[in-house]
Amino acid sequence: MASEDVNTGESAVSTIVNFAEEAKLAKEEIKPLKPQFYSICKSLIAGGVAGGVSRTAVAPLERLKILLQVQNPHSIRYNGTIQGLKYIWRTEGFKGLFKGNGTNCARIIPNSAVKFFSYEQASKGILYLYRQQTGNEDAQHNPVLRLGAGACAGIIAMSATYPMDMVRGRITVQTEKSPYQYRGMFHALSTVLREEGFRALYRGWLPSVIGVVPYVGLNFAVYESLKDVIVASKPLGLVNENDELGVVTRLACGAAAGTVGQTVAYPLDVIRRRMQMVGWANAGSVIRGDGKGVEYDGMVDAFRKTVKLEGYRALYKGLVPNSVKVVPSIAIAFVTYEQVKELLGVEIRISD
Repeated sequence: MASEDVNTGESAVSTIVNFAEEAKLAKEEIKPLKPQFYSICKSLIAGGVAGGVSRTAVAPLERLKILLQVQNPHSIRYNGTIQGLKYIWRTEGFKGLFKGNGTNCARIIPNSAVKFFSYEQASKGILYLYRQQTGNEDAQHNPVLRLGAGACAGIIAMSATYPMDMVRGRITVQTEKSPYQYRGMFHALSTVLREEGFRALYRGWLPSVIGVVPYVGLNFAVYESLKDVIVASKPLGLVNENDELGVVTRLACGAAAGTVGQTVAYPLDVIRRRMQMVGWANAGSVIRGDGKGVEYDGMVDAFRKTVKLEGYRALYKGLVPNSVKVVPSIAIAFVTYEQVKELLGVEIRISD
């Protein structure tokens, strides 16, 4: 009997010890999730701050670009970057230069947060698949892989926030001589949803998807590849002893990336903006100077009608202010993202 009691006691102790060890192991497995969650949050915050800062810095040029993209070719009010900015200042004041920026930031902050975070995750996933396919466990990122990761990030971020971009375009083109139909982002969203239906919030989505692949993809690919080339070659002392680039060098890399991306994708941005005007009763007063709306049967029809009525140059309306805008905008976004991540204690490289 005593022997049975001893065995029972030992069995109970053994069970308790096993439970304790299992709990300890479970705790050790769960523990890394907390810092990982914080790291994700910090990365999203950095991306959001980068988007808000960069877009506000170039808000006047962003508005002028959109006004040029959709203005009536028979009644030119905005004729060039300097003249256009002066005209907005004279007719609408300082606030006119930043009209639509609140809506734009409400869109760009989550868009930028999702875009940068999606790029990091996509670049890791694509690199993993590439290593599995090639059997080379030491393979590193190359421009093609970065282009693919950037394209994925752009599509995800753009699709997630597209309705806000759509109404932002309409709010931005409202001027002192066109009817004020929308009082703000939420009023515009509810008005479009009520009067035109849910699908109207995604008008112009297809050219946006097609355009975002080279635009965002090339932005990330060129930026990261340029950084790698500079770190490897160390020209003119641009790399410090820790193999890191200074802020000015990173700004230059971002500027080059922005220039390449926007030049390739710009005509699709024009068509996207035109398609977003479909269904708005006052679009004709902005685009053609009449009271009629604008109608396109799709992306191809929008291309055809724009070229037929206004010529191929219409596909590059607003390119100059956009070029002036996009270079500092992309540069500021990349550098702000990395600087904020550094301040928050997160690994500062965009890709591993």
